[in-house]
Amino acid sequence: MTQLKHNSPNITAFQADGRYWNELKHAISDTSGFKRWILERDPDIKDARATQDAMVQLYLRQTLETLAY
Repeated sequence: MTQLKHNSPNITAFQADGRYWNELKHAISDTSGFKRWILERDPDIKDARATQDAMVQLYLRQTLETLAY
């Protein structure tokens, strides 16, 4: 069986470099899916102390886990 090799940047690389993460974060947070996800969260998760970075990362993690399932 042939294994595919690929280079996949991790989220830390985007954050460290910042060139893409801010634009990506804003684009994701403007989507209807993200807005609906926010409305469905528990009040603790929607806490005002949660940063946009943290919320987008959690949204992406949960979305990818759901898709992987």
